[in-house]
Amino acid sequence: MSGDQVNVVWLGSPTFPQAAHDALQDTQLRRNLKHATTTIRDKRLRAVAELDDWETLREAGSQIKDRVMRHLDEYLLQLEASVTAAGGVVHWAEDAREANRIVSELVRAKGATEVVKIKSMATQEIGLNEALEDDGIEATETDLAELIVQLNDDRPSHILVPAIHRNRSEIRDIFQREMGKHGIAAPDDLTDEPRVLAEAARVHLREKFLRAKVAISGANFACADTGTVGVVESEGNGRMCLTLPETLITVMGIEKVLPSFSDLEVFLQLLPRSSTAERMNPYTSLWTGVTPGDGPQEFHLVLLDNGRTKTLADTAGRSALHCIRCSACLNVCPVYERTGGRSYGSVYPGPIGAVLTPQLVGVGTSEHADSLPFASTLCGACYDACPVRIDIPEMLVHLRAKVVDAHRGGVPKPEALAMKGARVVFGSPRRLAWAERLGAIGGRVAGIGGGRWLPGPARKWTGARDVPVPARESFRAWWRKAGRR
Repeated sequence: MSGDQVNVVWLGSPTFPQAAHDALQDTQLRRNLKHATTTIRDKRLRAVAELDDWETLREAGSQIKDRVMRHLDEYLLQLEASVTAAGGVVHWAEDAREANRIVSELVRAKGATEVVKIKSMATQEIGLNEALEDDGIEATETDLAELIVQLNDDRPSHILVPAIHRNRSEIRDIFQREMGKHGIAAPDDLTDEPRVLAEAARVHLREKFLRAKVAISGANFACADTGTVGVVESEGNGRMCLTLPETLITVMGIEKVLPSFSDLEVFLQLLPRSSTAERMNPYTSLWTGVTPGDGPQEFHLVLLDNGRTKTLADTAGRSALHCIRCSACLNVCPVYERTGGRSYGSVYPGPIGAVLTPQLVGVGTSEHADSLPFASTLCGACYDACPVRIDIPEMLVHLRAKVVDAHRGGVPKPEALAMKGARVVFGSPRRLAWAERLGAIGGRVAGIGGGRWLPGPARKWTGARDVPVPARESFRAWWRKAGRR
């Protein structure tokens, strides 16, 4: 976790503009991303087209999430009462430090020195693995993509497919090089065939599943009326984590609560088609408290705030909390496809990360966060793809304004000076006429059109764009002459 930021993990990247510039030089990364996102995107379009009422489902999901945000305090208290009545224990964590402390104390209370984990972006957000390591507890990711990232001491680059930036041969090399250092080694004759790679991971993980006393999970949803918590995944590893250990600890962002169990009907249709382009999820695990003699006999639910109530207070930005982590917006984003998720610097990449992360951290508190609302072309593809209708482009514009407001005063930036100059020029027809004449003369002197470059700081702009040749005659001058004829 970065030094002064305690609520969201920065993954060691520079700010987005620099990280994106570096990523664009990696041709292998761009090939891997283009292949993966294009494949997922095409499959999703076919899966969505099968439903005649897809838009109705999107609207239903949006309205449920909107209702949750309006009554979040009531639903959370109801969830706490339901989980407690079912035999679980609820903990409230204001920030990352408090959540990590709670989980670490629960693990140490069981005398465990290792845990298995499944699907939890919330624990990545708070840097739980690093916190547990500091306390002498080894955490093993059991989702295949997460395992690849962890073995390679890498950083996730996609919400749904954290290792999307790695191809099969790279994964084979990682398995052969790293698995033996953390348990059962990969076989010597390991190939890059998906079935063979999956089998190597299965063998490596099985001994950890059977040995671990404590498991840690995330949650896709939690139903306030019944206390039921749910995780959806594609490999079945989650089911191993959720049933074999004696103790289950779930870390869940407070925005994941749903009013009732029946609301799952909507989201279990929206999520799989938007994320993996499947009609239904391969593995959907639901549990309510504890059941004597069946599954974990101890269940703890850690409800994580970590900047979410501050986000909720912004009526224009709160809909970022509607996100169900399907990653559809990433797969259609032209910026993400070319720069990859690691350029965004946080555990939430892509368009949704560009609006969620700055709000969780706080606009104006970090150069990293303030650069993210500008990491978009505002093309609107993310809004069209979002299954719960989050208007990401509108939120990006809103956050850009907040970033500008947060940095008012002090030494003005070149952009601010340019805008002030433009306001002076456009404020007077006479000044605008003089500016047009000077622009035409200056353009011809500078050779724009033949050399198409501008000096000084403007060189960065013209280094990647053609500058149009200034007109020799302004429209108003032409109009005056035309009127005399």
